[in-house]
Amino acid sequence: MTLFAVNVCRWRHLVAFSSLALTLTAAPAMASDGPSPSSFIPSPPGLAATSWVLMDAKSGRVLVEHDGNERVPPASLTKMMTAYIAESEIESGNMSAEDEVRISKEAWQTGGSRMFVKVNSNVPVQALMQGIVVQSGNDATVAMAEHIAGSQSSFADLMNEHARQMGLQNTHFMNPTGLPDPEHYSSAYDMAVIARHIINDFPDHYSLYAEKYFTWNGIKQPNRNLLLWRDKTVDGLKTGHTEEAGYCLVASAQQTDTRLIAAVMGTNSEEARSQETQKLLSYGFRYFQTQKVYDAGQELTRARVWGGTQDEGSFGVANDVYLTASKQNDAGLSNRININGDLQAPIQAGQQYGTVQIVQNDEVIDEQPLVALESIEQGGLFKRLWDGLLKFVQGLF
Repeated sequence: MTLFAVNVCRWRHLVAFSSLALTLTAAPAMASDGPSPSSFIPSPPGLAATSWVLMDAKSGRVLVEHDGNERVPPASLTKMMTAYIAESEIESGNMSAEDEVRISKEAWQTGGSRMFVKVNSNVPVQALMQGIVVQSGNDATVAMAEHIAGSQSSFADLMNEHARQMGLQNTHFMNPTGLPDPEHYSSAYDMAVIARHIINDFPDHYSLYAEKYFTWNGIKQPNRNLLLWRDKTVDGLKTGHTEEAGYCLVASAQQTDTRLIAAVMGTNSEEARSQETQKLLSYGFRYFQTQKVYDAGQELTRARVWGGTQDEGSFGVANDVYLTASKQNDAGLSNRININGDLQAPIQAGQQYGTVQIVQNDEVIDEQPLVALESIEQGGLFKRLWDGLLKFVQGLF
């Protein structure tokens, strides 16, 4: 290949990148003296709560937050992690929904909200899951923790390891229930992350969080998430309350392709946590929407590969990419493709070789791995020597 051909290749990459950027960028609005009412985005609502976060369930992007990383008592929101671990155990085959769990005296006598399981009885795992999520039963939660890890303290260690793997920076668990402890804390952001993992990691189990009632031992109890009755788009997740924590709620709702998670901590009543959470979700759906940006396996660019059996490789995204962005400001949407230096054969399909950043108004709002869409074997000795010479000459200019 001549130096001229190399430069042509460079221009081809530039043209491809420019073309892609144009496909992501909406047509600019007509010039005016100021923003029209339809394009104006008001400030997010202030809530009567200690802290809150509104998160996009697909990407994990935070759309709205107030003191989202403040460490606060999570109360029974803790049970989301307990349920997540149980779902993980079921999916991994370590236990099944039909397994019988023996109810210990310690589980039976746990105070607070209860499923009303009987001591020394056997209860199926699935029923305990309903007792944990729908009834917020501390007795069911302790029984599940003992069944999985042998004791509450051992289960707390398991919870903290899962928190570490999720990247939670402001969470530490001392028990599976959320009963008060000075060293038991989380944050609105971390609770939203746990909810996101529940939704995305184990979708086959998620319908449990929308159940409005559960009856056990002849006692019918309602789900304390009032939004399940008030808003048909809401389908989960969990409430919490202690005197120290106040009234808390993590809720998720979906409209068309947009799924949002709202975590609201520290309101002053059951009614207040529902109303404040509804405000946050309503604002999110009014001003944000989710759209598919890339298809799995879509080529985003071609790049020079040195010393390979072919001179160029195809690079793109491995999975479907969805983006939640403001409806009014999508005219500022573009992308940046970053390749990790000079690419040297061999190239392995599926391996990451850079990133693609989606930018809105100069802010990076999402970043995805840029992977090779095809493998390229190493070329012969003469090809490698020739490419090495071309690379050296190119570096002189």
